[in-house]
Amino acid sequence: MSTDTEHVEGESETSPSFLETWTDWYHIPVLGAVMLFMFWTRAQSYENFITDDGTPALAAVDSWYHWRTVEWTSENYPNTMPFEIFTGFPTGRYVGQFGTLFDQIIVTIAMIVGLGDPSTETLYLVSLLTVPAMAALVAIPVFFIGRRLGGTIGGIVAILLLALAPGQFFSRTTAGQLQHHVAEVLFMAFAVLAMMLALRVAEREQPIYELVADRDWDGLREPTLYSVLAGVALILYIWVWPPAVVLIGILAIFFTVQLCLDYVRNVSPDHIAFVGAISLGVTAIGATLLIEEPGTSTTSFSYLQPVSAALVAGGCVFMAWLARQWNAHDIDRRYYPGAIAGLIAVAFVVMWAILPDLFSTIVDNASRRVLPFGGGATDQTISEARQPADFTSHVFNEFGAAFYTMLAGLGLLVARPFLGREYRTEYTLIVVWSLFLISMAATQIRFAYYLVLAVAVVNAVFVADVIRIFDLDIRGGVDTLRGIETYQVIVLIMVVLLLFAPLLPPMAAGNSTTWDRGAHVGPSDEAMTWEEANHWMANNTPEPGNWGDAENADQLDYFGTYEYPDGGDYDYPEGTYGVMSWWDYGHLITTQAERIPHSNPFQQNARSSSAYLTADSEERAELILDSIAAGESPEDHSNEELEGMAEDATHEEMRYVMIDHEMAGAKFSAITQWSGPDYDHYYETSEYQVGGEEQNLPAPNENYYDTTMASLYHDDADGMEHYRLVHENDDYAFVGSMQTGDRLTPHYSMSISEYNDLVAASGGGNEFETGWGEQTEQIAESLAQTRENNMVDQSLGIPMWDADLLSTVKTYERVEGATITGEVDDEENVLADNATVTAEVELETEPGRTFTYEQTADVADDGTFELTVPYATNDELGVDDGYTDSSVEAIDGEYTVTVGEPGEDGFEGQTEVPETAVVQGDTVTVDLEQVELEDPDAGDEEENGDADDENGDADDENGDTDDENGDADDENGDEDDAEGDADGAETEDE
Repeated sequence: MSTDTEHVEGESETSPSFLETWTDWYHIPVLGAVMLFMFWTRAQSYENFITDDGTPALAAVDSWYHWRTVEWTSENYPNTMPFEIFTGFPTGRYVGQFGTLFDQIIVTIAMIVGLGDPSTETLYLVSLLTVPAMAALVAIPVFFIGRRLGGTIGGIVAILLLALAPGQFFSRTTAGQLQHHVAEVLFMAFAVLAMMLALRVAEREQPIYELVADRDWDGLREPTLYSVLAGVALILYIWVWPPAVVLIGILAIFFTVQLCLDYVRNVSPDHIAFVGAISLGVTAIGATLLIEEPGTSTTSFSYLQPVSAALVAGGCVFMAWLARQWNAHDIDRRYYPGAIAGLIAVAFVVMWAILPDLFSTIVDNASRRVLPFGGGATDQTISEARQPADFTSHVFNEFGAAFYTMLAGLGLLVARPFLGREYRTEYTLIVVWSLFLISMAATQIRFAYYLVLAVAVVNAVFVADVIRIFDLDIRGGVDTLRGIETYQVIVLIMVVLLLFAPLLPPMAAGNSTTWDRGAHVGPSDEAMTWEEANHWMANNTPEPGNWGDAENADQLDYFGTYEYPDGGDYDYPEGTYGVMSWWDYGHLITTQAERIPHSNPFQQNARSSSAYLTADSEERAELILDSIAAGESPEDHSNEELEGMAEDATHEEMRYVMIDHEMAGAKFSAITQWSGPDYDHYYETSEYQVGGEEQNLPAPNENYYDTTMASLYHDDADGMEHYRLVHENDDYAFVGSMQTGDRLTPHYSMSISEYNDLVAASGGGNEFETGWGEQTEQIAESLAQTRENNMVDQSLGIPMWDADLLSTVKTYERVEGATITGEVDDEENVLADNATVTAEVELETEPGRTFTYEQTADVADDGTFELTVPYATNDELGVDDGYTDSSVEAIDGEYTVTVGEPGEDGFEGQTEVPETAVVQGDTVTVDLEQVELEDPDAGDEEENGDADDENGDADDENGDTDDENGDADDENGDEDDAEGDADGAETEDE
């Protein structure tokens, strides 16, 4: 058999034959072809991300923030952002895992292409294509690792699997995915390859302590050089992604295991300890130079990376020293591993007592990212950070049968010394590294993009050993091919089918091949949905620093440099404000609107955002925002506690709230996880009419509709005092309870665009206009009627109940509110005791949707009253005045104020409410006259309440939504960074 390079006999050394040359170098064109294929499959749809107006259109939410850091680095080249003030209001945020070597590489390429001054278009194009190019480059270290494990054929098998794997690695490395994942995989692969080389050289050269003591540099030169290169490769990996400290932890386990194995086998631990001490020592020095934030955060360039590397380096030296002491005292070698294990346990106890922050960081990150148990409930709300529901299905979808052949390869690798075959130290590294990558992929879905490396390279072992076991000389000459037995051909075909058939047609049906998936990538739907709202905000709200009378926008440069502030809390100037939303959308608010979100996909301030959105009253919501302005982090505190926290509120206030249909739909369950109460507090089972029969279905309850989010989004702030709708997208969505497949979901949403895509895919049904018009107005009215009658609407082909048609994104402004005051002179006693006063105004949004705002209050015993309203009847203020240019306007230009019962004698008056009064909290007086109050319900026919709705009663087999348990769980409630997402935003991006 043969898997390694051979030479053809009979040829002179000075004039090798073509066959000999091909045999020696055929892997080079194969490697090049595979790399071109990898680049093409990922870049083929890059034109989908090019827009007519030149604005970015990226594939995941986290990609937008990388575009932010790429632009910033281009403006401040070669520096990266030291501190970000355009997110995490009111403190700002150090964004360690963004603005790293990854961004500097992209900008450097753009600088070369743009001759030192790249245009935005050049920078964007380079950003789109660099990611697929980096993905193709991953084939280089994968090939050489595979070749070291299984010869040239093994290396080729490894890169073919890498190229054909259609899962996380592929989906995160296409054009438009401007994320650091591709750089993580590339630099981890190079770091592992460099460490393998250093270990092999150390095994060959056998450096020991005496050579160091004697300063025998000739004997130490080569192992030192390769160890330094391994350390540099590890530094580059950390520079790309600070949480790469995980590889330091993996190496710590490897060196511990290998040094114990060497000593027990009577091999000097000095050889491998030398590599660990030098490589991790170099890493410690390099990581120290990268420190930007104090503390032990894994997502920052902090003390954690250099301290961890130094501890591993010192641990290697200690273990080698202890082995010598063990020999000097003539202790049985078998007890050495136990002693090391005991010392490690003691070290962790000491760390827990003396360095609790470091201990907590290690344990927390191990449970959340490395070990498939112990993760928090909030991790499960991040789609890319969730554990796979079915790990076996997950890995088969990612790699086909190659995952299981990898397990066989690991077994064959471990078995080598028991079969009398050569066993190298680098094999232990591959085994330990692969097992950790498997564990990481079982912990978080996204880490399958790392596991692809182990699956690819360990299959080189599997293929090489199958070739050896069945004596397949597949690189021999014609005579060798003629001598192949039938069973050998069968084995070869079976191996090829086992590895590649699940990744290729016809087994990889539909759009599951890499070239099919690459042809269908496009911009993030979330990002495109939010673009309208964010662009409106950019043009119709004052720049941060210019709110009200302040003129401090020049102190907040979008591309400015801001050093890390004391305590990580930036002191914003007067006139700066924040935007409240869910953390998924923080990066979009930063990059598309150039405004400052409170929470973001770093999960910064996720708990306080959750507390605000689920607040059960406007009073509580206001206290939470005031507490945030006071520098506190409110969660599930009582109102009394919040009052105390809000006493020191500063000018750093939230001015806007943005809510999209997914927050009120599938993401609501995730929102509740961060602050409580739990999700089941917000829905209950109720009876609905389905095809003329009563059926119990899960639906939102009053607890949900009492939340601040629902009061704003569903009711347009009706009855609230300090919030007004200022913009809504001309793009609408179905929001409510729905049947999705076999699931009954109390909170779900689907944009009309998504609905139209489903209709087009099914080949039947009618597509609808996505904007507001006669058609969408009729749909909204139909849904309102089925809500009133407790019916399930089946007219759209998707059973819905308690559903609305709402704008995909609504933007609200927080205002002081104008106080309308007046007095009732009820000399004729026409009013009942405890009379109430009502003020209402008809409003119209920019797309043309109309709604009524109504506010009520009690009339005092002396006939006086006052009520606070947030909507103005004119638009006298705008951005130039330091305020909002609202796109929602009063239709008649006046509030109607009434006291009394409709249809009876009462009091009525009209008044204008200037926008100045709304934003400054001024008082407006209204004069009332005694009149007969109009009854808006008079003349309504009773049949409107009792008539059957043919849409609600239409028989539909899909409407039989029996579910005794009312199962309301929804996997879609766990949102993506990016996409999804997004994780993802992604998305959590750590």
